[in-house]
Amino acid sequence: MAVLDDLATQVTATTTVEGSAVTLINGIAAQITAAVAAAIAGGATAAQLAPVSGLVTSLNTSAQALSY
Repeated sequence: MAVLDDLATQVTATTTVEGSAVTLINGIAAQITAAVAAAIAGGATAAQLAPVSGLVTSLNTSAQALSY
């Protein structure tokens, strides 16, 4: 749970609502990306994980939209 604690610290340190949301979204996307990489390393295929990988794309798009 240290990763989630680190993410919570980053969100708290961000001073704007939008900045906090972007930090949170990017952190979730990064955690999903790491989980996908671990799953692939464990024998899962990219095709099996495509729906989850699609979530990362959606999260990144949302974070980018909030940044503007």
